[in-house]
Amino acid sequence: MTQLPPPSAKKLGLVIDLDTCVGCHACVVSCKGWNTENYGAPLSDQDPYGAAPSGTFLNRVHSYEVQPVAGPAQLIHFPKSCLHCEDAPCVTVCPTGASYKRAEDGIVLVNESDCIGCGLCAWACPYGARELDAAAGVMKKCTLCVDRIYNDNLPEEDRQPACVRTCPAGARHFGDLGDPDSDVSQLVAERGGFDLMPEQGTKPVNKYLPPRPKDQAPEIDILAPLLEPVAQDGQGFAAWLDKALSTLPGGRN
Repeated sequence: MTQLPPPSAKKLGLVIDLDTCVGCHACVVSCKGWNTENYGAPLSDQDPYGAAPSGTFLNRVHSYEVQPVAGPAQLIHFPKSCLHCEDAPCVTVCPTGASYKRAEDGIVLVNESDCIGCGLCAWACPYGARELDAAAGVMKKCTLCVDRIYNDNLPEEDRQPACVRTCPAGARHFGDLGDPDSDVSQLVAERGGFDLMPEQGTKPVNKYLPPRPKDQAPEIDILAPLLEPVAQDGQGFAAWLDKALSTLPGGRN
């Protein structure tokens, strides 16, 4: 089994804002594109245009309707990928050492040449963040775009994960969560960021920012103005019409 390195001072990870994520799936598409074109073997798809398409994704977005104790129901879009846990069970369960955690920055990776596709890491991960590539026969997961963030050939603004660079809503943030003065650490402190399923004891590096409570809109009857009487004083044409209708059989008395 693989041993975890000592905890690193540098902890690269993501902070995901559940309040601003709009569920557009741009992060999913950009992740699939970048990793298929650049990192390792392509992320395969099986029967993508058939009746039951399937494929390998390193990042997925799930949507849930949540009913707070007070206030209206909210639709929460929940992006999910590897959380690069400090105490990563997917690493320690790996029988070949293919799954490992980097000592220098805490990123969890898979050496695909050593992976035998046994699936033990997927069973050990409580977040369901690993997927077996059916075509390659190996496990794949989010790499934090390690081939981007240290690539000096890219402009500085592009040295961040593809999902972060692409997000149109600014819901994804990348940085060093081991540095309390970093932008991501400050954001977590200000917004009350939280760990996903802390009871599992995995100490995920990635954090989530909770959705802000929504204001309760007052109930407005948009038809009320249209249902008000046309005339209130009983004068003019309205008064004449009312008198004329009252003379008809079955008319008003």
